[in-house]
Amino acid sequence: MENIYVLGIGGATPVFIELAEDCGYNVAGLYHYNDDKTGKIEYGYEVLGSFDDLYSSHIEGKKFLLTQGDMRIRQSVTERIIQLGGCVPTLIHPSSKISKFAEISKLGVVIGSDCIVQADSVICSNAVLRDQALVCHQSIIGEYCFVGPKALVGAHVNVESFAFIGQDALLVSGKVGTVGSYSLVGAGSVVVKKLPSNVIAAGNPARVIKEKK
Repeated sequence: MENIYVLGIGGATPVFIELAEDCGYNVAGLYHYNDDKTGKIEYGYEVLGSFDDLYSSHIEGKKFLLTQGDMRIRQSVTERIIQLGGCVPTLIHPSSKISKFAEISKLGVVIGSDCIVQADSVICSNAVLRDQALVCHQSIIGEYCFVGPKALVGAHVNVESFAFIGQDALLVSGKVGTVGSYSLVGAGSVVVKKLPSNVIAAGNPARVIKEKK
C-alpha cells in the first residue's frame, strides 16, 4: 500500500481522506498551510507540519493529495510540489464509471464517488469532479476546473480552465458550447448558451448576473 500525504485541513478534508483510502492509499499524515495545527491529531491523523515545513523537507518521489477549494492556491501548491520532485497523482473513486475512450490526465485529477465520464471526453490536469457528477461524451473539463456534486455537463461542452460548475447545475448538450475560463455557474442553474470568461451566471435559464473582478 502506497503512502500519500493530505495537504490542507478544512471541512472537506475527511472527504479527501476517505477518497485516498478507497483508492488504496495509506494516509501517512497531514500538512496545514501554517503552524497552528502542527503536532495535533485531525481526523485520526497527525499534522506533520506546515507547507513551509513540507517544502523544506525531502519530498522527491512522495505523493500528495490537495484539498484546497481555491484553485489558484491549488495551482501554486501543485507547481511547488512538482518543482521539488513530488507527485500529485490522479485519484478516481472505484465506484465511478470512466469510459475506456475518455482521456483523464494523470496529474492531480480528483474524481469522487459515482461519477460518470463518457466516451471521448477529456478531463484535464488538476480538475475536480465531486460525487455523482456526469460529463457527457465529447466534452472537455479544463485545468483546475471544479464540477460540483450531481452537476451534469452535457455533450460537446468545453468548460475552460478554472471554471466552477455548482452542484446540481445542468449544462445542456448542444446548446452551451463553451463556459469561459474563471466563470462560475451557480448551484442548480440550467445553462443553455455560451458563457464568456470571468462571469457569474445563475438561474433557469442561467443568465450573467455579475462580472468577476
